[in-house]
Amino acid sequence: MKKSIRYFTFFALSAGMLFTSCVSNKKFTASEAQKDKLQKENSNTLSKLNDCNMLGLKSQEEIAALKKENQEVMKDYSGVKNDLMVLSTQSNMTIREQATRLKSLQDKIQAQTDKTNELKNSISKALMNYKTDELNVYQKDGKVYVSLAEKLLFKSGSDVVDPKGKAALKTLAAVLNSSKDFTVAIEGHTDDVPIKTKKFGDNWDLSTARASSIVRVLTLDNGFDSGRITASGKSEFHPVGVNTTAEGRANNRRTEVILSPDLQEIYKLLYQ
Repeated sequence: MKKSIRYFTFFALSAGMLFTSCVSNKKFTASEAQKDKLQKENSNTLSKLNDCNMLGLKSQEEIAALKKENQEVMKDYSGVKNDLMVLSTQSNMTIREQATRLKSLQDKIQAQTDKTNELKNSISKALMNYKTDELNVYQKDGKVYVSLAEKLLFKSGSDVVDPKGKAALKTLAAVLNSSKDFTVAIEGHTDDVPIKTKKFGDNWDLSTARASSIVRVLTLDNGFDSGRITASGKSEFHPVGVNTTAEGRANNRRTEVILSPDLQEIYKLLYQ
């Protein structure tokens, strides 16, 4: 009986130990599996964390690059802004300078126009006793023209100035001598009727000789400055009337005294 009890006791203890061992093994296996699972999850988490850190680092680098680029842009912008301010200042100065030059130019042109008008009026007043078919005073292209008819100055086919013509030229010279800002051009004109004499081979010769005669009367007889006067002949090639009528031909046979203002000051302003 005691022996049976010992066997039972031994069996019970062995079974208990075996059961306990089985339970511990299951828990161990489960724990190992859980550990492996957690390790795998931890590894995945660390990998993701590392990826995030890498992305974060990359983002920081991109942000730093963008900041640097922005600084360069702001630097360029500041430079361009300064350049624009300089250009604006220079432009404003240029505009003011141009406005000043333009005002000065307008003043000089107006002053010259006033002088030309005054000269024309003075000549017209001085020669007012002559008939319109003897002489005519007018303005064209900023110049004053005194057109003297052939019948006032010359006999037909001659370059010798008549006494009446000399009187008119003397009166004209008195006005011209007081007008130092003008130069004088004398132009001889004829009609288209050919001339052939011992003295004149054609109308070129006649028109040039008549212009030269007028120059001599103004300079030698009346003291006009020879450095301010020129003479030329235009023959029949610059008519003011038709050559098919007696009146037209008479109008074409003329000598023109052309007074031109001194424009040097105006040219200086234009081209400086």
